[in-house]
Amino acid sequence: MIKTVKVEEAVGLKLAHDITEIRPGEFKGPAFRKGHSVCAEDICRLQRLGKNHLYVIELGPDDIHENEAASMLAGALAGEGVVWQDNPMEGKINLHAAYDGLLTVNVATLAAFNMIDEVMCATRHTHTLVRKGEKVAATRAIPLIMKRAPIERAVAIARSQGPVLSVKPLAATQVGIIITGNEVYHGLIEDKFAPILSRKVTALGSQVLAVDFAPDDTALITSLIRRHLEQGAGLLLLSGGMSVDPDDVTRHAIRQAGATEVYYGSAVLPGAMFLVAYIGEVPLLGVPACALHHPVTVLDLILPRIMAGEHITKKELAFLGHGGLCLDCQECLYPRCGFGKGA
Repeated sequence: MIKTVKVEEAVGLKLAHDITEIRPGEFKGPAFRKGHSVCAEDICRLQRLGKNHLYVIELGPDDIHENEAASMLAGALAGEGVVWQDNPMEGKINLHAAYDGLLTVNVATLAAFNMIDEVMCATRHTHTLVRKGEKVAATRAIPLIMKRAPIERAVAIARSQGPVLSVKPLAATQVGIIITGNEVYHGLIEDKFAPILSRKVTALGSQVLAVDFAPDDTALITSLIRRHLEQGAGLLLLSGGMSVDPDDVTRHAIRQAGATEVYYGSAVLPGAMFLVAYIGEVPLLGVPACALHHPVTVLDLILPRIMAGEHITKKELAFLGHGGLCLDCQECLYPRCGFGKGA
């Protein structure tokens, strides 16, 4: 139960919540902390802050204070790789990445959690690369005092389908790169693909095991795939041969090399002719020619997820459609834009 008392009669009482002071352009924060014992010297300052009355709280057996509720919510939302400090302010707690990695958000469970009255959680987009210490989410209990039952229900929902929030570290992977195409193999044009793909691999903390070139020959490409696997490649990137031209045989070579899963086509532009395949546990990514001309494509959306251990199927490629349209901005701002943020 919450009672109000006149501020001038509050000397000796403990504040039930933080009292915020705002000085535009200078400061926003607590002028007085929850639990502060009001003394006579505080009365004038409280009045200047617009506080003519203060709350006195008497919690019933079914009631819960916002700060205790926030701690319960944070504990239920945080999974592996997500940390938080049990020092809520005004019923709010921030959650941070424990290490560098890929943030994953269970979007459906998050929505169900936010359907509960008087609680909320706001997050960054799922599949965002984050650094250690970066804020990934915040949760709060909205009223000062609420019933315990809805908080317990929100906690149960947050834990019902695994963690709502987690950060997956990127594995340091040995990556094989195979550049296909007669024109490059025979030296008619200079290869531009290998440097681009190598930079993307090393930027994510992995190493290029080997770079090989092959003409549009199914048998030769198949042989190179098997060689890279024998050398210990944990991921293969293959460029060229992804379109419908009769000479584009890379897809056939991937199947012939033993791929048991092949998913061709993504709901992303640029990158519609992207391919994901698996030989055993090793993923193979077929990179279309658009990666030569666009700084960011579907490869940039999928590569971190692969290195974080996700198994990509047709479902994941289909869900990329929401937010999967690049606007080809004159100055690329990715990842500070909406590209790839809908999945």
